[in-house]
Formats: sequence, C-alpha cells, structure tokens
Amino acid sequence: MIEMGKIKLGILKNFLNNLLFKLLRKKKNIKLGIYGPPNAGKTTLANRICLDWVGEKLGKVSRVPHETRQVFIKEKVNIKLGKGGLSFNIIDTPGIATKIDYEDFLKFNLTKAQARRRAKEATKGVIEAIKWLDDVDCVVVVLDATKNPYSQVNITIIGNLAARNIPVLIVGNKMDLKRAKIKNIEAAFPQYPVVGISAEKGNNMEEFYEKLYEVVKKC
Repeated sequence: MIEMGKIKLGILKNFLNNLLFKLLRKKKNIKLGIYGPPNAGKTTLANRICLDWVGEKLGKVSRVPHETRQVFIKEKVNIKLGKGGLSFNIIDTPGIATKIDYEDFLKFNLTKAQARRRAKEATKGVIEAIKWLDDVDCVVVVLDATKNPYSQVNITIIGNLAARNIPVLIVGNKMDLKRAKIKNIEAAFPQYPVVGISAEKGNNMEEFYEKLYEVVKKC
C-alpha cells in the first residue's frame, strides 16, 4: 500500500510539473523565425509585422540580393488575435542559398571588393540562420509567389524544418504582382498551411495573422 501511494504521488507530481511547464511556456515570448530564399520578402514581412504592432521597422530592404546578412531580432512584439494575443520575438534571418558567388553581385554595380565582401558576409549569414533553427519555436517561410517553388533552396529549407519537426506557415509573397500563383506553392508543399500576401502593400495580413495563430498553437 505504501509503495502504491508513492507511485501515485510520483504520477501526480509529474502531471503537475508538466502542467506548470505548459502554462509557463505559453506565457513566454514565442521565437518566430522568418526564413526563405534571398529577395523573397522576408525583411519586408518582418517590417510589416513590426509596423502593424510596434510602429517601427526591423531592417533594411534592397533589390540587391542578401541585403540581410545577419540575424536581426525584435523582442516582445505583441500581436492581438481575437480576444487574446501572443507575444513574439521576431527573428529575421538572412536569405538561404545553396551557392553564393560574388560575381552575381557585380550586375548591381558593386565593385569587386564590395561584391567579395558581400558574398563572404552572406555565406556567414546563411550559416547563422541555419544555427538558429535549433532555437526557434515556429517558422514562417517566405517564398516569392511569382517564381517556381520547386527550387533546390526551397526544398532544402522545408527539408530542414521537417527534420526538426518545427511548426511551419508558408507565405506566398508578392501576390500583388500578376505573375503570382499561390496554387503552385500549395501544390509544392501540401503538408503545410499556405497563405498569399503582399508584405509590401499589406494585402491579406488579417488572414496571415489568423493562420499564424493556428500554427503557433502547435508549438
């Protein structure tokens, strides 16, 4: 009888500890990683979220690839959803690429020295972004909806997330452009929820926040 009592007490303690852990976990700032290939609109989306809820931008955007070459974080971004809300640490990561060649930057009127430096920094940025995958709670993958989603980079990103079992929301960005096709992204990655937006114009952000909430509930 004494042993059974100890066992029941141990089970009760484990239950209470797990319950407390879950309650505390829900109160923390959710680490939301924003990932994707270069120039898909990651920083533009991060800026849109921060403008919507904080009133200021997070990072700089440019037509030159790999403008973001290091991780930028905006802490305690409180997003109100329905009657409640969630607190996020927004983590804007450098664009993931399987190959970075300094010569690709020369077409943007950079000098060889500037191009080489940018390529070196961009390579370090990709490594840093991948390391952050071990420390995020959920991820928004931003893809350019005007491009073919079946690229090696996109498949690599999604594969890394699937291997880590990280909750994912895929964003088809640039839906304000005529060439944008959200159905192509949906067909490429049917295992994940997909939402089409224009981060630059702020189009369809309400649906984005609704789907983000559904994904976060899985964290």
